[in-house]
Amino acid sequence: MKAVFIVFNQANTERVEYMLDQLSIRGFTFFEQVQGQGTKTGEPRRGTHTWPEMNSAIITVVEEDKVSTLLKTVQKLDKRNKEIGVRAFVWNIEASV
Repeated sequence: MKAVFIVFNQANTERVEYMLDQLSIRGFTFFEQVQGQGTKTGEPRRGTHTWPEMNSAIITVVEEDKVSTLLKTVQKLDKRNKEIGVRAFVWNIEASV
């Protein structure tokens, strides 16, 4: 099993949820108000007067064979609008209950 953490501008919320639905990824946890800034060219997302946009995030645990397809789909979404941005991070799940 792998955990995939997806961080995205709130403008992409419906697209990310649709993407998970299309890939039959049912279980996830949604974080609605996430602040941050991209490592290279990303603008700050702080919910302030100066930086009014916000990010959201989803974490999902999936079978290893779904990871590649999920990452490719995230990459396609990112290419649709580079300024909005979406990133995904993957790590191993050692155990769960």
